[in-house]
Amino acid sequence: QVQLVESGGGSVQAGGSLRLSCAASGDTYSSYYMGWFRQAPGKEREGVAAIYTRGVITYYADSVKGRFSISQDNAKNTLYLQMNILKPGDTAMYYCAATARRVIRALRSNDYDTWGQGTQVTVSS
Repeated sequence: QVQLVESGGGSVQAGGSLRLSCAASGDTYSSYYMGWFRQAPGKEREGVAAIYTRGVITYYADSVKGRFSISQDNAKNTLYLQMNILKPGDTAMYYCAATARRVIRALRSNDYDTWGQGTQVTVSS
């Protein structure tokens, strides 16, 4: 089983940048996909970015394409989300997730079975 711990959230002004980290431990090799999801108050959880860990194929929500970048460091068992040109609409709790499923819809939260505790990102105008 995999354990995930996010870090790197905080408060930033619009136009700024943050980098989120997700440290994975346990049976990390079993995770075929890892992703970042976010949930704002009163809204459903949405997929932001995901990565197929075997082939480094990436997926992005339209709302973050060109601004966010997902990457992994296998030596450190860490997943990253570089967020640039942040907007107030990016304000949410951000969660890291992983799944051992080999065929999924990469930005669909129901396809992931392991979640971190989340890290808050707040963007002010």
